[in-house]
Amino acid sequence: MPMYETDDIVEKKKRQKRKKNFIRFIVIMVILAIALVIFVTQELWLPKLRGLGKQYTTIVNDGRLAEGNFPIEINDSESFQMACADNILCVLSDANIYLYSSEGGLIKKRQHAYTNAVMNTSADRILIYESGGYRFSVEDRNDMIYTKNFTENIMFVRLSPDGYSAVVTTSADYDSEISVFDRDGKLIYNRKCVERVNDISFTEESSGCVISYIYAENGSLVTSVQEVDFTRSSEKWTSPGLDTSGLQVCGFSGGAALIGIDACGYVDGSGNITSMYHYDGEFAGGSCEKGKSAVIINSDETRKYTAALFDGGGKEPLELCFESPLVDVVVLDGLAYIMTENTVEAYDFSGGLRSTAQINGTYTGFARTDGYVYLKGFNKIDRINYES
Repeated sequence: MPMYETDDIVEKKKRQKRKKNFIRFIVIMVILAIALVIFVTQELWLPKLRGLGKQYTTIVNDGRLAEGNFPIEINDSESFQMACADNILCVLSDANIYLYSSEGGLIKKRQHAYTNAVMNTSADRILIYESGGYRFSVEDRNDMIYTKNFTENIMFVRLSPDGYSAVVTTSADYDSEISVFDRDGKLIYNRKCVERVNDISFTEESSGCVISYIYAENGSLVTSVQEVDFTRSSEKWTSPGLDTSGLQVCGFSGGAALIGIDACGYVDGSGNITSMYHYDGEFAGGSCEKGKSAVIINSDETRKYTAALFDGGGKEPLELCFESPLVDVVVLDGLAYIMTENTVEAYDFSGGLRSTAQINGTYTGFARTDGYVYLKGFNKIDRINYES
């Protein structure tokens, strides 16, 4: 039987212990290295991981036109306006306003007696104003809520989701003047502007608004964006001029989006320009909601038809290419609804096609409401069922 010295046994146990500690150290270092790599690269894989539980199947709607009361014929106007409010369809012609149920039944018809009438809708309210005139009115599906008359010409009026209205008029001593009314028609804010106001967007809870101004700078038209609070006389911030002639401004918690005639851009909550996107073709429409925006651009020369989706300021746009010209776009509830000459398609802002429907006929626009898409023709309105 072999004999072992006590010192040999002790040394052997020490070596085994050192080996175990070394292996444990290596394992810990490998785990820490893996954790560091995961942390550094999380922006690459985390969005994909989050999306694993949200895999969507594209819904293919049949696009079948509704029957019964549809199509709704519009015979008293060369052109008409169409919008939705409180799950009803609102139609404005040269002489009348019509309210229809989702089944196409006529709820109400009245004469408005406005020249160059324009309609806005939001939530449960309908606003009609006289472009270049002196009057506007706010109503719901049942009653007239209030009317207002001005001594200066109305340039335009905007309606907030909370029922507030902002009226922009000409002014004797200034370029334009803003008057804001609450839900009951009480004047709560007035602002005289030395530059031309071309759009207004209410901020959350209608506590203020974002204003866009057009002016000349270095021989070109630029658009500046400004945020005001209705409880303060001074503005919260004002952006530099964005290199485009603005058409629509949309405020949100992180700043504002501006859609222009040849470019669009974002400013942050301090008024700094965070992104600009110049169109490669002719602007055909734009829409924005809660910081998300979309524009559609057609280039017949190159046969390039593009929708650019923006998921907030400072981010690169997602470009979607189509085979036929784009007609209209609406951003609603986190989706961009895009109308081509023969389809209505809904995309999320990751570029996923969420739903689609084939359409047959010539349409110039559409309105989206719960369960339906209303298709605007030259003298009629069709409806299709639409799930997204």
